[in-house]
Amino acid sequence: MPGIHARRKSDHIRINLEEDVTFPRLTTGLENYRFTHQALPELNLVDIDASLSLFGKILKAPILISSMTGGTEEARRINFHLAEAAEAAGVAMGLGSQRAGVEEPEQAHTFQVRAVAPNVLLFANLGAVQLNKGYTVEHCQRAVDMVEADALILHLNPLQEAVQADGDWAWRGLAHKIGEVCRKLPVPVIAKEVGWGISVGAGRMLADAGVAAIDVAGSGGTSWTEVEYHRAENDSRKRLARAFADWGIPTAESLVDLRHALPDMTLFASGGLRGGIDIAKCVALGADLGGMAGPFLKAAIHDAEAVAGEIEVTATELRVAMFASGAATLHDLRKPGRLTRIES
Repeated sequence: MPGIHARRKSDHIRINLEEDVTFPRLTTGLENYRFTHQALPELNLVDIDASLSLFGKILKAPILISSMTGGTEEARRINFHLAEAAEAAGVAMGLGSQRAGVEEPEQAHTFQVRAVAPNVLLFANLGAVQLNKGYTVEHCQRAVDMVEADALILHLNPLQEAVQADGDWAWRGLAHKIGEVCRKLPVPVIAKEVGWGISVGAGRMLADAGVAAIDVAGSGGTSWTEVEYHRAENDSRKRLARAFADWGIPTAESLVDLRHALPDMTLFASGGLRGGIDIAKCVALGADLGGMAGPFLKAAIHDAEAVAGEIEVTATELRVAMFASGAATLHDLRKPGRLTRIES
């Protein structure tokens, strides 16, 4: 009989693949920006350099396979396909929440992808709210050691928890505990929303706590209240989840506001990104990495080659966007004038 974590993970994979769990009306906001086309870029496409250095690793492109899953055999297969492709492409990868592996050690192997991805910039992952339920720095270290990670993601999902009948509802005092983890854990700590964005106020609290990076994970992609709508066991819970279908801060808005408020913070942009042009826009708006989950999940249920193909298409779109806007490097892509906000 599968445990509660395994059942939840299986539900999440199935619902994301089979149901429409996008925001009904709210978008990422990236459609409000366009690149200024350069008809005379004075560049060779083959010379475009999309590489960067982050947390001591060199990445070939600012692409993050966003945190998705773990804790079941199906999830293990998905994680290994993602990791093999990430290793070959030289991009970063986040693992799904490792609570299942911490509390059910027999599930740890579903996250342990280092054997096929020895050089990948790899992020471990735990729910930040678990720090209010007895988790300590030692648990965080256990998650990092479990997968030989380069950094730890603490994910923030208060709205998702609030609409669950058995959710974790106690969030008071969490900033202080995140700060303790940041001070004592020997690897960088990344704070990540799961799809509703991070406000300037929350961003400043996280910066004060000492996080090394923030993933804005804004609205416009997967709405996890819509996922919970499909998991809900009664009509009142379904109604509650559906009421928040369009809640959140659009990805572009969260990114722009945080970059302005925290000019020196490492920022990742995720939440509704669907290809290389979206990632290019996010880099131009101040992101260091652009994360995608949905497109890679759909590929990963097949094999590593399908994921590799998705990464290659995404990276090529990114490089062509740089070329056609006259940006030889990611630094050039951020220069004023590359990206224009469309006046509505």
